[in-house]
Amino acid sequence: MPIYMDYHIFPGVTIEEVKAAHITDKATQDKYGVKYHQFWVNKETGSVFCLIEGPNPEACKRVHEEAHGSVACNIIEVQPGVLNMFMGENLSINHGIVYNHNGEIDSGFRFIMVLDIVVNTSLSSHSNLDKFIFPVVPRNEAIKIIKEFDGESIENLSDDSIMAVFKESDNAFKCSLAIQELFNKHRGAKNWNINYKIGLNEGQPVTMSDGFFEDSIIYGKRLSLIAEESQILMSQGFKKLCSFQLAKFDQSKVKVLNDKQKTLIGDFCDYTEANLTTEKLSVESISQEVGLSRPQLYRRIKSITGRSPQNFIRDLKMRTAFNLIKDNNHNVSEVAYKVGYDDPSYFSKIFTQKFGICPSKLV
Repeated sequence: MPIYMDYHIFPGVTIEEVKAAHITDKATQDKYGVKYHQFWVNKETGSVFCLIEGPNPEACKRVHEEAHGSVACNIIEVQPGVLNMFMGENLSINHGIVYNHNGEIDSGFRFIMVLDIVVNTSLSSHSNLDKFIFPVVPRNEAIKIIKEFDGESIENLSDDSIMAVFKESDNAFKCSLAIQELFNKHRGAKNWNINYKIGLNEGQPVTMSDGFFEDSIIYGKRLSLIAEESQILMSQGFKKLCSFQLAKFDQSKVKVLNDKQKTLIGDFCDYTEANLTTEKLSVESISQEVGLSRPQLYRRIKSITGRSPQNFIRDLKMRTAFNLIKDNNHNVSEVAYKVGYDDPSYFSKIFTQKFGICPSKLV
């Protein structure tokens, strides 16, 4: 049967209350062909995440409704392999509650690192593809470091970034610093001619979105895109949960994106991604969407990303185009149209300027 995870909000919830609810669930579950396995509790936020096996979401919901009347905010299907990568295997469970190996209750919250690596090349449109060396060595070294800090590398099919999940914020940050130090040390050496950025944020498995850790993954990728070259950019929430004193770090190496900036970047990216192929996509239309004048938008986007809004839009488009070309399901003209370019030749010029290789060489 499918596996589901649901999400409840119980302000001030106690462990005894969650245990009691779990007991009543188990007493009711057979009636609906459902099995409640375990749950994660975050007492600080009042969040509870239940792992359920059942024929469909409706049956899982009916168990809760009949057992104690608590209706989940959201319930999503989860693939077992992905569940294990994020939440771990061989869990310590007592009365349904998941505990960490140190005996503390597992809150279900995880810390996401996204490492974006791009080959730094100056190939011309006439260069051979075999000269476009994929950054195998840096990727393999990064994955080794992730393991050293008890992180789990997550298979990421949508792009070339490396994504990893950690149970501890300090481990995620130490891992990022170790990668930053190694990459900077080898920069320019053979097989290390790369540019890279790192995004760090925190998140919970289920929110009001449809996907497992969906909000955290999207935000982590955006942080790695927003960051300047060789920089670690972390969310405000990650900073609060990390024990390091960040004031001692140079902002060119480690920077925090505050919640107000997160909202602006979220609105900017959401609108841009939704209107890539439409005439509505312009700095003027984005200014109206986020409620800022054009000069205000310019100043704020420039201060966050180091780029003008026009250049930031271009980078969003080119990253999307690169991922589409990698899929090998579209020709250059189709990709150009999908990211808002009517002229494939002009698109190819911009793509080559960004990545150092003509897109037709990658198709």
